[in-house]
Amino acid sequence: MTEEKFDAIVIGAGMAGNAAAYTMASRGLKVLQLERGEYPGSKNVQGAIMYSNMLEKIIPDFRDDAPLERHLVEQRFWMMDDTSHVGMQYRSDDFNESRPNRYTVIRAQFDKWFSRQVREAGATVLCETTVTELARDADGKVIGVHTDRTGDVILADVVVLAEGVNGLLGTRAGLRETPKPETVALAVKEMHFLPEEVIDQRFGLKANEGCVIEAAGTISRSMAGLAFLYTNKESISIGIGCLVSDFAATMESPYDLLENFKNHPSVRPLIADSEVKEYAAHLIPEGGYKAIPQLFGNGWVVAGDAAQLNNAVHREGSNLAMTSGRLAGEAILQVKKRGDPMIKENLALYKSKLDKSFVIKDLRKYKDMPALLHTNSRNFFTTYPQLLSQAAQNFMRVDSTPKLDKERATTAAFVKERSRWGLVSDAVRLAFAWR
Repeated sequence: MTEEKFDAIVIGAGMAGNAAAYTMASRGLKVLQLERGEYPGSKNVQGAIMYSNMLEKIIPDFRDDAPLERHLVEQRFWMMDDTSHVGMQYRSDDFNESRPNRYTVIRAQFDKWFSRQVREAGATVLCETTVTELARDADGKVIGVHTDRTGDVILADVVVLAEGVNGLLGTRAGLRETPKPETVALAVKEMHFLPEEVIDQRFGLKANEGCVIEAAGTISRSMAGLAFLYTNKESISIGIGCLVSDFAATMESPYDLLENFKNHPSVRPLIADSEVKEYAAHLIPEGGYKAIPQLFGNGWVVAGDAAQLNNAVHREGSNLAMTSGRLAGEAILQVKKRGDPMIKENLALYKSKLDKSFVIKDLRKYKDMPALLHTNSRNFFTTYPQLLSQAAQNFMRVDSTPKLDKERATTAAFVKERSRWGLVSDAVRLAFAWR
């Protein structure tokens, strides 16, 4: 292998890496993909949401054999305090379409399937292989990689770094800074197994329909965080994540947060009598547009979580990863077709493609939102949920108290917290962040 030279080496076999490798290999490039796990997906035991529009652009007929769990017909948003939740939900039979828009998947199974498509497209895929260093020529251009399999250089015209948010290769090579604790979240997740018919009954589902619940509030103990619950065919993925900087400042235990969420009165009945078989922790980029590093250089590009391409406001990641991987592959193909060298000036085409896509447009639009939520986390994740719960309970509890008195009590509580925590200021800044 050390005597071979590849058109491209892709580091990582997640959503972004597989998308890049498939895009290039399926169009004739000689591609080597390197994955440090035992197999693609071995480090991703959790469930996830997969967005079909983005995968269709890569593998149009993926529905024929991809390991899909349930297509989503319902989304619930909960604002929780310690004993209740105020919710909003949307459910539509329109999502029972022939080509559904969103699916739940189990990453260990899905990534393995995606990697098989990469192999069948002609790429060479090596697992249990860690890239230890990028190889450079005398001018500093990346010309290949060193691995723990051999000390020799494996040569390539270009290297695609899709190693994930905590990948060390790019930082060691000086291509990007180590992600800051305030731009990365730590999510802990469990898989709870139940019979398919039990899940259907508890969530009001049928015939492979799925439901997603996303929740925020006092469950994160004043930290910026989000909890979630995804329905799979015979399991429920449940988890919670908060900023690494908040965990460090508060010394809260991620496991304790998850246990608290699981035992909340609104959640406990949904997972009752389930069998827990898997537990995992995962880092998620949360910095948004302002945390995106340099995306291309002489002989290299970076995609997916390694590029901080995650839309935390809309809880979207896999679609940005797949799209960035595809666009990286397409840019490399165009440079190769022109016969141009894989230098920084030519690989800028990748950034140009990203800028024109929804990926950068969405991240740029909400560039101020992550900082607003993170710096005012007590308001958004404690005060507001408690006020909403109090207002809802005052409205629903019928007793001899006059309605006007209840309204005054609710207003007084809001005014008190407004003066204490600056709620009006938050509302104004939130409106501007969404504009």
